[in-house]
Amino acid sequence: MEINAPALWLNDFFAGFDESITLAVHKLYTLAGGFFTPFFEGVSVLGKGGIFLILLSALLMLYRPTRRFGTSMLLGLTIGFAITNLFLKVAIARPRPYTDTDSVFYQLWLTVNQHTESDKSFPSGHMTAACASMIPLVILARPWQKILAALFAILMGLSRIYLCVHFPSDVLGGLIVGLFAGCMAVLIAQKLPRGWYQWDFARKKQPAGKHEIQ
Repeated sequence: MEINAPALWLNDFFAGFDESITLAVHKLYTLAGGFFTPFFEGVSVLGKGGIFLILLSALLMLYRPTRRFGTSMLLGLTIGFAITNLFLKVAIARPRPYTDTDSVFYQLWLTVNQHTESDKSFPSGHMTAACASMIPLVILARPWQKILAALFAILMGLSRIYLCVHFPSDVLGGLIVGLFAGCMAVLIAQKLPRGWYQWDFARKKQPAGKHEIQ
């Protein structure tokens, strides 16, 4: 398989990092005998195509007190998608870990139900979406919500490594893009007209008095 220069550089530069992190994560499989496989499959499904996160964002946008969360999340998802799926994946075109049948990644992939993906590997779209949508919550939400948001993003990254559909460096790339997208989304959301956050969709009008945005 012919690999272009950016993908080849990533493979060479992160070779030791990718292998050591993947082997460490797969100790979960060795120690638990595959117990975690259905769990990480479920976590990974939540990031598939960003559908769940888009629906969650839309739901939060409908309710006035959580509209700032939903707006920032949806903006983050949009920015992250544009950077990762429309630019970086196309430009770098890194093959998935399991495509190299002589690698340790392929052998590990065979043990965890052999999931396949249709697009390229770097950066992780799942991790980009998870971070781009959760970073606004980490910035804006209450402490317990921040913890849940961060935990979701961490589990998403682990799931992609555990299932061997991404190199750890792909997940790292998705984290960086998602962090940038999420922070940009919060900044943009703060510049939107105040009326957007005060609009009552149920009554199709703005409230007469001031309304505190949480």
